[in-house]
Amino acid sequence: MPSKRRPGRQPGQGRDKRPVNAVRRTKGAEQPHARRGLTTRAAVLGLVVCALVVSAALPLREYLSQRGEIAAAQARLAAKQRHVAQLLEQQKLLQDPAYVKKLARERLHYVLPGETPYVVISPSSSPAPSDSTARTGVTAAGPEAPWYSQVWGSVRAADKPATVPAPKP
Repeated sequence: MPSKRRPGRQPGQGRDKRPVNAVRRTKGAEQPHARRGLTTRAAVLGLVVCALVVSAALPLREYLSQRGEIAAAQARLAAKQRHVAQLLEQQKLLQDPAYVKKLARERLHYVLPGETPYVVISPSSSPAPSDSTARTGVTAAGPEAPWYSQVWGSVRAADKPATVPAPKP
C-alpha cells in the first residue's frame, strides 16, 4: 500500500528541529508575557488557606476556653486542698483533751469545780434591755432591726387595716 504523503514535503522535513519546550518568540516581544492580576492557582490557594483558617477557628477557640476552665478548676482544687489540710490539723488539735479543755474555758466560760467565775463587763457595752424587749426579744425597729423583727412587724401591720377617711359630701 502506498504511503500517503502531503504534497510539498519530503521525508524527514515534517517537523521543526527545535525542542518541544522551547519558547516561541514573536516579533517585537523579546520578554515573556508578564501576567497581570490574580492567577487561578493563586485564587485556589487563597480559598484553601481561608477554608483552613475558618475550619481551625472554632476548635482553637474551644481549646483556649477549655484551658482557662482547667486553670480555674486547678485553682479551686488547690484552695480546697488547703482547706482540707487546715481541717485535718484542727481535727488533730481537737483530739487533744488539754486543747478541748482550753477551748471550753475560753469560748464557753466553763470553770472547774471549786473555781469562782468572774465576768468583766466593759464600760462601753450597751445598757441592759428593758422589760418589754426582754419579753418579746425585739431590740430595734426599722432597717437596723434584725430580719425576723422586720418580718414580724410586717405581719402585725398587715393585721391592722389602714383607716381611710370618709369622703366629704
